[in-house]
Amino acid sequence: MTLFQELKARGLIAQVSRPEELEELLNTESVSFYTGFDATADSLHIGGLLQLITMRRFQLAGHKPYALLGTATSLIGDPTGKTELRKMLSHETIAHNCERFAQQMGRILYFDGNANSAAAGIAGDNLPSAEFVRNGDWFADIKYLEFLGAIGRHFSVNKMLTAECFRSRYEGKGLSFLEFNYMLLQSYDFLHLFRTKNIKLQMGGDDQWSNILAGADLIRRMDGEKAEAASGTEAASKAYALTFRLITTSDGMKMGKTEKGALWLAADRCPVYDFYQYFRNVGDADVINLFKWLTFVPVEEIEAMNLDSGAKFNEAKARLAFEMTKIVHGEEEAEKAHSAAKNIFGGGGESADMPTTIIEESEINILDLLVKTGLCSSRRDARTNVEQGGVSLDGEKVTDVNAVIEIKEHVIIKKGKKNFHKAARNG
Repeated sequence: MTLFQELKARGLIAQVSRPEELEELLNTESVSFYTGFDATADSLHIGGLLQLITMRRFQLAGHKPYALLGTATSLIGDPTGKTELRKMLSHETIAHNCERFAQQMGRILYFDGNANSAAAGIAGDNLPSAEFVRNGDWFADIKYLEFLGAIGRHFSVNKMLTAECFRSRYEGKGLSFLEFNYMLLQSYDFLHLFRTKNIKLQMGGDDQWSNILAGADLIRRMDGEKAEAASGTEAASKAYALTFRLITTSDGMKMGKTEKGALWLAADRCPVYDFYQYFRNVGDADVINLFKWLTFVPVEEIEAMNLDSGAKFNEAKARLAFEMTKIVHGEEEAEKAHSAAKNIFGGGGESADMPTTIIEESEINILDLLVKTGLCSSRRDARTNVEQGGVSLDGEKVTDVNAVIEIKEHVIIKKGKKNFHKAARNG
């Protein structure tokens, strides 16, 4: 099975420009490609994970990945899918976020000399090494008026406003001129990398289709037509756009939200056990798709899974959770999370690897305890859970919202059927 065939078999491809040409190119050449990541947070989440895993599939097939860190575009922020203008970030914050991204990416892609790649056991033998590029490096020296004259003249405002990424904002709360520049900047990224790195393919989530296609079109307008005019034939150099499906549940809802927020890849934003439990508790109808989209389990093996009973679904979910945790956090952490879940749900009720919050107070109100441990988002949320009988401490249900909990060494909190947490005294 070729790479392109595998992408289709896994149901990953959403849109692609000139698919037959791109498939032939991937089958016959080692192609340099890139995906962009704006550093608007200090961790990637599940959407970025899909992009990284797909980049890894390309790398394993002999193609060279470039991870573009948006040190310039992060200052603006992509308006796609946003209802309001992003909060402006400082250069220092963006640099910090990019460093965090690089650490997380190094566990999934092979970067020559990257300590995280080595720690994750990612072999580099005969694989093209991934590289980082930062668009702040080339935008820093560009003069705005020259940029508008050379690049801006190739873009139609009317056409840009038909793109979903702009239209929804334009018809809603309005689109700032700052954000309106985003498509031009991302398109120029592709042009610059096409010229300097011979990168022929840009990939991303399907919500980026308009931006990616605009970059490929800019290359055609600025370099392709020039080559055609000089040679009198169709230009040999072409750029390709490829987008992948967004991760959604079987009923079309966006996947990756937890009770505590987004499903982050950084352990300090989403504890490893919580990450494991997210995949352990996905809906039955989503199991096969998640295996196809986010794991390296062979397609043939996934399609042969016989999930005809609750027991088999549980077994498959446990494997899915382990595979996902191993990819993001490493095999040792995956083993710990698996062991913790097995001990807790097997009846032991406690594990050294259970998510733990240190509590300074020897006595604390139950509502404050639930908020401090992150099991509830607010005191109101905590009150609702307690009043509805959804909270237990050390196996005893708590129904009094004014209850004061004494913590001598630690207590095990259970919220609902599947959320366990340890609250321990400091020292």
